[in-house]
Amino acid sequence: MKNFLRSKELWSLVDEGIPVPAIGTAQTSEAQRKSMEEAKLKDLKVKNYLFQSIVREILETILDKGISKAIWVSMRQKYQGSTKVKRAQLQALRREFELLAMKEGEKMDSFLGRTLGIVNKMKANGENMEQSTVVSKILRSLTSKFNYIVCSIEESNDLSTLTIDELHGSLLVHEQRLQGHQVEEQVLKVTHDDSFGRGRAFSRGGRGRGRGRPPLNKAIIECFKCHQLGHFQYECPDWEKEEVWFLDSGCSNHMTGNKGWFSTLEEGLCQTVKLGNDMTMNVVAKGSVRMQVNGVTQVISDVNFVPELKNNLLSLGQLQEKGLAILIQNGTCKVFHSGKGLIMQTNMSGNRMFYVLATAAPKENLCLQTELEMEQEAHLWHCRFGHLNHKGLHTLSQKHLVAGLPNLKFPKKTCTTCLIGKQPRTAIPKNSMWRASKKLQLVHADISGPLKPSSNSNKRYILTFIDDFSRKAWVYFLHEKSEALHHFKN
Repeated sequence: MKNFLRSKELWSLVDEGIPVPAIGTAQTSEAQRKSMEEAKLKDLKVKNYLFQSIVREILETILDKGISKAIWVSMRQKYQGSTKVKRAQLQALRREFELLAMKEGEKMDSFLGRTLGIVNKMKANGENMEQSTVVSKILRSLTSKFNYIVCSIEESNDLSTLTIDELHGSLLVHEQRLQGHQVEEQVLKVTHDDSFGRGRAFSRGGRGRGRGRPPLNKAIIECFKCHQLGHFQYECPDWEKEEVWFLDSGCSNHMTGNKGWFSTLEEGLCQTVKLGNDMTMNVVAKGSVRMQVNGVTQVISDVNFVPELKNNLLSLGQLQEKGLAILIQNGTCKVFHSGKGLIMQTNMSGNRMFYVLATAAPKENLCLQTELEMEQEAHLWHCRFGHLNHKGLHTLSQKHLVAGLPNLKFPKKTCTTCLIGKQPRTAIPKNSMWRASKKLQLVHADISGPLKPSSNSNKRYILTFIDDFSRKAWVYFLHEKSEALHHFKN
C-alpha cells in the first residue's frame, strides 16, 4: 500500500497529513484555500484506496477516523504493536527461521520464497539480518541431494560477498540439471538379449563366441511378473492374462487405456485429463470394470477410458468416496469394505509404488447383475436430486447439464418414498353428513384466549355454544378458562 500510494504521489498526505495554515497568520488567500481543497480531495482518494483494501470486520473499527493519516496511525498501532509485542513476534520468527528446512520434492523457488518471507517479517520487526546470514541458512537447509552443489558453492565463492540473487540463480541451474538427468528408479531384475536362443551367445575372456559361458539354470530364475521360479518374465504364462493396476493417491479418477476391461461403457464423452507431466489426454468414454484380484471379483465403477494411456490407474481418492477405507502402513496398502472387510492388499514395490495384478472377470451370466447395478446407480441419482422424476434426470443427462451424470437405466420398481410423499388426501366435505333433528341434539362449542389486552372488566376468554338445529348461539366472557365447565352446565 505504501508503494502504491507513492506511485500515485499521495504518500505525503499519509505521512504528513493535510497541510493547515499556521496559527496567527492573516486570512488565507484564494490560492491557499484552493490548495487546501485539492489536498482534502486527494485525502478522500487515499481513504478510498484504504477502504478498498481493508476487510469489512477491521473497517468497522476505523470508520470514525477523519483523515487518511489517522487511519494509518490507527492501523499501525493495532497491528504493528508496541516494542514488547514486536520483541515477542521477533522471537517467534527467529525460532521459525532456525527450524526452516527444505522439504523433499519442494521446488527451489518455493523454498526460497518461504525463507525470504520470514526474513522480511524479521526485518519489519527490527531485526538486522545480514545477507551472508541468509545465504548460509539457505545452504545448510537444502535436502541431501544438493550436498555436492553446496560443497561446490562454498569452495568456489566467498559467502560473505555472495548475494541471495546469485545463489538463487546457481541453485536453479543445478535443480534443472538434476531434473534433466533424473532416472526413474526400477527394481533389480534379470535381463536377457533379444537374440538369445537363436544360435548366438556372448564371448567371455576373449576366447571366442560361446566359449567359457556356464550353462543357464532356469530353476533358480525368478519371474518378475508372477514371482515364480523356472522362467523369465517374457516367458510367463500369466503375462497376457494379468495386467498391472497402480494405486495412485494423486489420481483424481480411475483410468485405463484398455477397452477390453469394461463390462459397461458409456461412449460419446468429450472430456480431457491432465497428467503429472502436464500432458493432456482425451477421455472418450466412461464405464464399469470387472476384475479379479487374488481370485475375488471386484466391480470398479466410474472408470475413464483414455485410449492414449499406457498404464491402468486406480484412484485412492475415488475409492474412499465410495465408502472404502485405505490403510497404508509398514510397506503394505490395504483396502477395506465396511461390510466385506479386507477386499484388496498389496505390498510396496521397489520403486515405492503400490499395484495389484488383476485379470478381467468372465462376462458370462453378468447381464442380470449389471442391470441391477445400473438400476441401483439410477436410484442413487434419483435420491441425490431430491427424488427428481426419471424424465427430469434423463433431460439433465442428455443435455449435459450436470457434470458427471451418466446415461441412466431407470428401475422398473417404483420409489416407495415418492409413493408416500405423493399420496392424495381425501377432501374435507363442504357439507356435514349429519345434521341434528331437534334442539340440543348437537351443540358446537368453542373457546378462544387468552386475549391481550383484556377487556375493561378483565375478561380474557370467549366461550361460544351454537345449537346445530336452531343455530341459536350463546356467548360468555370468562376471567379464567376453568369457568368453561360451569357455563356449559348452565
